Amino acid sequence: MSGMLQAGVIGWPIGHSRSPKLHGHWLKTYGIAGRYDAVAVEPEALSGFIRRLADSGWRGCNVTIPHKEAVFGLVDRVSDTARRIGAINTVIVEDDGRLHGHNTDAYGFIENLRQSLPGFDFAAGPALVLGAGGAGRAVVAALQDAGVPEIRLANRNRGRAEALAAALPDRVTVVDWAGGDLGGINLLVNATSLGMAGQPPLDIALDRLPVTALVTDLVYVPLETPLLAAARRRGNPAVDGLGMLLHQARPGFAAWFGREPEVTDALRAAVLA
Repeated sequence: MSGMLQAGVIGWPIGHSRSPKLHGHWLKTYGIAGRYDAVAVEPEALSGFIRRLADSGWRGCNVTIPHKEAVFGLVDRVSDTARRIGAINTVIVEDDGRLHGHNTDAYGFIENLRQSLPGFDFAAGPALVLGAGGAGRAVVAALQDAGVPEIRLANRNRGRAEALAAALPDRVTVVDWAGGDLGGINLLVNATSLGMAGQPPLDIALDRLPVTALVTDLVYVPLETPLLAAARRRGNPAVDGLGMLLHQARPGFAAWFGREPEVTDALRAAVLA
C-alpha cells in the first residue's frame, strides 16, 4: 500500500458528496494507484485532522461545508484567490509537508463556460449575478479575472450583496433583486439555490434578455433547471452547473495524483449515475 496515493474530501455531513465518484472515475481511467475517500470530520476534530494530514500520508483534500472558512487558520499558506473568495476548498500537502490552501471554484466556473461555449467573449458586455453567498462570491471573483467590464449583483437580502460588493468592489454594482434590467446583458448567472430540487423556482422574466446572452445555472440537480429550459426555449446559449463541479476538481487531482485530468462525457455520466 505504500505506493498508494491518498486524498479525499472532508465535511460534516459528507454523504452527499459526489467527489469520490468524480476522482474515482479519473483514478480508474488513468490507471493511477490512488484512493479518494469521503471522511466525515466534526468541527471540533477539524484542526487535528488538518494538522495530521501530512503525517497520515495524504497528499491533500477537498474541503466542503461547514469547514471552508475554518481551514484558513490551519494551513501554512493561502492562495490569493482563496483569500479573495473567503473560502478554501482544496488543500495540497507540499513536498516539504507544508499545507497550501486554494479555492478552485472560480476556476471551475470559468472553465465550464469555456469548454461548453469556446467562443464566448467575457469582455463583450455586463454580467448579472443572482446570489451573494459563497458561490456568488466565487463567481464575482472569476468574472473580475475574466475581464467582464461590469458585474451587476442581485440578492434577495440586499445587505448580503452590499457586503460582497464591499469585499470585491472592482466593477461590481448592486442592483435590485427584481433582476435589475436584463437589457444589454452578456451573461446571466444563477448562483442561488432557487430552482434546485426541493427549493422554490427562480422567478425571473427573460423578455428583456438579449438572445445572444449566455445563461448559466450553478444548480445541477436537476441538470435542466427551469431557468435553463426557459433560456433554451428563446434561443439563448445555456450551460448547466455540473461542469463547474467537474472542472473545479481538476487542479486538486493534478496536484495529488500527478496527472492533469480531462472533463469528458464519460465523466459526466459517471458522476450523474
